[in-house]
Amino acid sequence: MKSPNIPAILSRTRGCAFNVETRRRGDHAERAWGRLRRGKMLLAALLLTGAAHAQTGFPFTSETLKYTVNWPSGLSLGEATFSAQHLSSAGWEFDMTLNAAIPGFALVDHVKASATDDLCSKQFERDLSNGGRKTEEKIDFDQKQGSAHRTTTVPKNGGDSTFSIGGCARDALTYIYYGRRELGQGRVPQAQDVYFGGPYSARMDYTGAQNVTVGGKSTVTDHLVVSVKGPRADFNFEVFYARDAARTPVAIRIPLPVGALSIELVP
Repeated sequence: MKSPNIPAILSRTRGCAFNVETRRRGDHAERAWGRLRRGKMLLAALLLTGAAHAQTGFPFTSETLKYTVNWPSGLSLGEATFSAQHLSSAGWEFDMTLNAAIPGFALVDHVKASATDDLCSKQFERDLSNGGRKTEEKIDFDQKQGSAHRTTTVPKNGGDSTFSIGGCARDALTYIYYGRRELGQGRVPQAQDVYFGGPYSARMDYTGAQNVTVGGKSTVTDHLVVSVKGPRADFNFEVFYARDAARTPVAIRIPLPVGALSIELVP
């Protein structure tokens, strides 16, 4: 009987042991890598969640912004407040109040709007008192039917009317917030008709980065020129947007024959 080849058997045994050990180590490494990969994914998710939670202001959370209204000389004329409140699945409610005065002329305006989450207008109301002229009216939007109904209560016998609207029509106040949302997503808002009583053609043109000083602090902003045209209007004004996630308007400049009226964010 031929004696067994002990060295060969030992060699094969060591090879098997080595292979088993190698597979074990490979399994351990694969499991460790899997844990590491899952840990990284979890960490990324937590970081993204934390970043989302850190974002404040429209369109992430409800907000209230206060502004000072200043004459070209720097004299304060009054104040303005813009607020946005998210109503869960019901969409958004927007509100703007302006209370300012120059000798012999007072501005006391209140405008509010409601819109869907897609920022399509549902209702728009304005109560304006400019000098001795007062206006109160409401527009109800029926986006599905492609129509809107406007009712004027002041001045008396202002009447009402129904008119056609395009898809996802927006009132002037909702358009302001729509513009912020678009800028936050890296897009210049599309030109479209907006409603402030009657229809007005509105367009935003991006001109680049500009430094503005608000509250004694210089800030890099994105500068846009807003053009508005309508039956009785044809004017431009400037808006300076902060480079934050909410694209907060930090200053608005309205050209006048004596200079630019400025509306500046209160820090």
